[in-house]
Amino acid sequence: MATHDSKTHFAKVVSALHAQAQTNNRLDLLNETGTPSLAGWFIGPMGENESVMQQMVGKAVAANAGARREYGQQFRDPVYVTDEIKASADYKTTIEALETQLDHMLHALHGSIPLSSYRNQSHMYWDCTMPGFIGYFAAMLYNQNNVAAEASPVTTLLEIEVGKDLARMLGYTVPEAETVPPGTIVPWAHITCDGSVANAESMWAARNLTYLPVSLANAIKREPSMAAAKDLTVTLVQGGSAKLIELDNWTLMNLGVDEVIGLSPRLQSDCGISADTIKDVLDKYSVQNIGLADMHRTYLKDVTQLPVIMAPSTRHYSWPKGAALLGLGANHVQNTHVDLDGRMRMDHLREQIETCYQNRRPVLEVVAVLGTTEESSVDPLADIVALREEYRKKGMEFTIHVDGAWGGYFASILRKPRNPWPSNEQGALEHTPALVMSDYVTRQYEALQHADTQTVDPHKAGFIPYPAGAMCYRNGAMRDLIAFTAPVVFHGGVDPTVGVYGIEGSKPGAAAAGVYLSHAIIRPDQSGYGKLLGKCIFNSKRFYAQLMAVAGEDECFKVVPFQRLPAEKQGKSKAEIAAQLALIRDEIVPRENDDLLAYFADNPDAQTLFREMGSDQNIVTYALNFRTADGWNTDVALANDFNTAMFQALSIGAYNGGEVPSQPMFVTSSSFEVGDYGQEFVDAFGARLSLAPTNGSGINFLVSTTQDHWVTATEKGNWLPMVLEALKETALEQTKLIVAKNNLQPWAGG
Repeated sequence: MATHDSKTHFAKVVSALHAQAQTNNRLDLLNETGTPSLAGWFIGPMGENESVMQQMVGKAVAANAGARREYGQQFRDPVYVTDEIKASADYKTTIEALETQLDHMLHALHGSIPLSSYRNQSHMYWDCTMPGFIGYFAAMLYNQNNVAAEASPVTTLLEIEVGKDLARMLGYTVPEAETVPPGTIVPWAHITCDGSVANAESMWAARNLTYLPVSLANAIKREPSMAAAKDLTVTLVQGGSAKLIELDNWTLMNLGVDEVIGLSPRLQSDCGISADTIKDVLDKYSVQNIGLADMHRTYLKDVTQLPVIMAPSTRHYSWPKGAALLGLGANHVQNTHVDLDGRMRMDHLREQIETCYQNRRPVLEVVAVLGTTEESSVDPLADIVALREEYRKKGMEFTIHVDGAWGGYFASILRKPRNPWPSNEQGALEHTPALVMSDYVTRQYEALQHADTQTVDPHKAGFIPYPAGAMCYRNGAMRDLIAFTAPVVFHGGVDPTVGVYGIEGSKPGAAAAGVYLSHAIIRPDQSGYGKLLGKCIFNSKRFYAQLMAVAGEDECFKVVPFQRLPAEKQGKSKAEIAAQLALIRDEIVPRENDDLLAYFADNPDAQTLFREMGSDQNIVTYALNFRTADGWNTDVALANDFNTAMFQALSIGAYNGGEVPSQPMFVTSSSFEVGDYGQEFVDAFGARLSLAPTNGSGINFLVSTTQDHWVTATEKGNWLPMVLEALKETALEQTKLIVAKNNLQPWAGG
């Protein structure tokens, strides 16, 4: 039974929310308070909030039907689906067939991966938030298309507001006033279908930005309509200034990002050249219109090599794909080596940039991945920002893009609430603490404000239904560099719109609505998504600890996480590494969460170990190996077969006739390929698995993403031991199978 104090607290909360709903008629996520209870944010692993979801979806359907009636009744429009039609045999047959086909499809869907289960420790997906589902469903009934405001008068505004909220979360300062002083840099973000499209858009914008000064300089020299700009001066990244038309091509392609973005407005304000005139000349001179071949053949004969993009070897496949689509070619995305923790190596990045500097080869963009999809590694963004400052002094410029498709939402862990909730009894019921990120990772997130563009996927760590990626610009005017205005669709700026920016045409307004409603309930700060993801990080550390304890010293198999123990990273002795492993197995693994926190209070060194161990975020990568009577297997081919068999046993490979899955756990898999990571990297991981040098072969591994925030605080306490027991049983079974298949002598133990 609730106490008097809790009843009073509840009454205050409800009153505040009602007051806000009555007074806040405009769309304004900035001043939303969010809500405090994780239990009310999801349907639940066992469907606990089914009745709430049914009620909300029913409310959405009723509201849509009511809006249809309200509009039609203004004009006394007639109904079509009369009671007489509803009584007809054809109508009844149709409705019955609809229900039958729905039942058939629902049965088939039973064969899907149970995303919300504690046992789903696989890919970068989990359950979606209830507000995300409900917002998407409600807006879907109106089928708004955010390509143009007249096709999406409501969801366009939702997308604009969501863009501001994402920009704030990612470290940018969004002016709160309706009007801002001239020259103010205003961030801007919009929804894309996914991170791949957002990444490609960043390349597109970086390319157009790099080439724009070349286009304008040549247009000013050649076009009488641009003559008023002959004395236009620009500030150089290394300091000083010069006339635009007097610069060589290398300098033109290395002007500062904001300086280039400001050129077109300055041509209008300082030189009196109309926007229409600028557009007309850019139709003839811009790389957007004439293409890379004509641009280099006509205006850049001294630039003998196309520009490059630099990204870590852990980068997503969307980067070479986007470069191919852009006309640069996939080979112009240069892989930067990563260290044994999967983070970009700054020494190799410096070497690559210096080579480009010496050869006068422009660099369009340097990509930092904050949350790689397989290693959960965070690249050294702060060091990349510092390196760019160093090269600016030499007269070299490039944009910095953060691929935070996975990791962007983790920025909410650092953001303090604008309207914090008072303490209440709910906190006492949440037995999973929200863990902060490590000092190294925090330092990189604090540098987000310096990135020119960022990708973030609400449909990943934002727990939003697909499709919902996003692209965010530090300087919102950068979006204009890629805009194609289609008069039939977009009426010259009469209405606010997002549709003329980006790669897509039609896109669902429902996606923006899902993000909006989820952000209104779960704020992207420490009170909402920060708390949610902090709990996921905590549970991932517990998963890592449990993984270290799965196989005993005398077992016939072993599990080797890619993420090394802190003592291993620091080059400590075998004894110190063994001591950390023993502490994890003996003190961390057996304890329930509350007991573990009490233990940490008395043992701060253990708490530090817990915080630093595992991945940079909440994805744990690991591989297994087996041993026989002759010892540990050293053959990489057999190890790869073993890990592939593990994956196949703990995943759904094909449609299973609609039966509910019977796998006791779900994982996903990938491979460390020599072509991507280098032989040294692959052999280093292989040595930890007891494998011989691979001589060009990759190493298969498993991946577990702990996006489940309550697996260690269930009704029955920490449930991870039960989940990982399934991994152990599967490993024992697969060891027997591979030993028998290859006519090997089994390990007898001892």
